[in-house]
Amino acid sequence: MSKRPLAPWLLILPSFALALFIVSYPFFNIVWQSVHEVSRFGQVRDFSGLANFATIFADPVFMTTLWRTLVWTVCVVGGTVLVAVPASLILVQDFYGRGLARTITMLPWSISLTMTAIIWRWAFNDEFGLINLGLQQVGIINQPLHWLADPVLAFPVEIMIGILVSVPFTVTIFLGGLSSVPTDIYEAARMEGANAWQQFRKLTLPLLRPFINIAIVLNVIYVFNSFPIIWVMTQGGPDNGTHILVTYLYELAFRLGRPGEAAAVSLVMLVMLLAFTGIYMRMQGGEHAEQ
Repeated sequence: MSKRPLAPWLLILPSFALALFIVSYPFFNIVWQSVHEVSRFGQVRDFSGLANFATIFADPVFMTTLWRTLVWTVCVVGGTVLVAVPASLILVQDFYGRGLARTITMLPWSISLTMTAIIWRWAFNDEFGLINLGLQQVGIINQPLHWLADPVLAFPVEIMIGILVSVPFTVTIFLGGLSSVPTDIYEAARMEGANAWQQFRKLTLPLLRPFINIAIVLNVIYVFNSFPIIWVMTQGGPDNGTHILVTYLYELAFRLGRPGEAAAVSLVMLVMLLAFTGIYMRMQGGEHAEQ
């Protein structure tokens, strides 16, 4: 029995050790803070056990924020997939100006989320925002709406912007998947009399499913932790009406001076993401096994 060479392992060992340190040190530091009393300046004090977790779960703002985070994630990720699939089906076709159309689709991806949120905050301004001015000029509204002053309006607006900034990345994934689909199967399907909807349902969607799975998992992780849009536009307000967990965590740590509770929130977020990823991948594995 031949021995495996150790040289490859020795070559990757420094990089692996560095990556392990970069990932593990913040994690263990957060766990340590979550079970201790921590001053607003980060000084770790007495051991408190699960007191920080009990405090956040007793906070009605946290429970409301937890539910709102789920709504935010489902709506943004679901809306992104629903928009990105037809957009990628159009952009994969060979037509005049396709390069320009792809460039326009990718433009939101080239701008930072913070700058995008600032631009949209100006657009939805009560007094001089382009949205109110445009709607008034076409006669849809008679007076300016307070878009960002009312959580009933502000949160759907932020969901819309979240979809907008997530579409380019998702379209890129789908275009990669569609480009690998052979065109022969569509020609054969047309010869058999399949219409466009049947081709999409029986051919395109099954072949695109692995890429949809990748897009959903990556977008959930990305959207669940998305901070700039909500914080720049409303900072979780008004009256905590647009907070998601990541903005609630930031407010706990840096505004209210409760880093121990913020650490507990971050661990809850980590558990939720791991649970979703595990459940979703298990569901997909079960579907493949049945097929």
